[in-house]
Amino acid sequence: MSPPRTLSLAALTVLELSPAEQVACAAATGYSHVGLRLVAATPAEPQREAVGDTPLVRETEAALRDSGVQVLDVEIVRLRPETDVAAFAALLDTAARLGARHVLVAGHDPDPARLAQQFARLCELAAPLGIVPCIEPMPWTEVPDLLQAARIVRAAAQPNAGLLVDPIHFDRAGSELSDLASIAPAWLPYLQFCDAPAARPTSLPELLRQARADRLLPGHGGLDLRGLLAAMPPAAPLSLEIPLAARLPARQRAALALQATRAWLAASSPSPADTG
Repeated sequence: MSPPRTLSLAALTVLELSPAEQVACAAATGYSHVGLRLVAATPAEPQREAVGDTPLVRETEAALRDSGVQVLDVEIVRLRPETDVAAFAALLDTAARLGARHVLVAGHDPDPARLAQQFARLCELAAPLGIVPCIEPMPWTEVPDLLQAARIVRAAAQPNAGLLVDPIHFDRAGSELSDLASIAPAWLPYLQFCDAPAARPTSLPELLRQARADRLLPGHGGLDLRGLLAAMPPAAPLSLEIPLAARLPARQRAALALQATRAWLAASSPSPADTG
């Protein structure tokens, strides 16, 4: 029997919600975990004071305590050539305060050796807090695919270094299931989950649009989700990062993501689908 799956509500699925509102949404729709975006990923996103001892952080902390929802991961650390890794100390402290297990990392440095050094420093900063930084390969970044992410993790040589697989990025980068055979299971503590059309975008704008705003529910697209999960550690939590194009209320989108994932897991395995 396969181990039960933890299902987490990723921030991008309900991005209009503040971290505290997202916790309430997760609790109301049946999730056990959330992934919180404490630092905006783009200038177009809501800019919130979600790092440090701010009113929003205290509100989020209270919502977690009152609901019993737990934090799987927080976002987002961007590593660029000019990045001062020490500047992320406050973000990591806030993540630890909220009980996060992981922090999501994007690589934006064309120098792999320098990027690995920066990632190693981040891991060293996070280690005393019990946090695992996970670098996420995305095809429009300087870490475009799984194998390049693995090279960075290997070069960083830190016991708390990981990488994060996202099915849509995995497919769009042309990564192969066989590539996962070279990845140590300890480097894969969790993964994101979604579906997408089988046809790959032919332009960067469309690639970004689908990734950020128009994914599909599991089983509604053409990605090899069954093969991907079979190649991953069997109990790895799933972060449901499924921004839908449909203009539905946040709670309805969160509920749809959870229901579709549970149904897909139940259809793909005779064992209990999840604990989320």
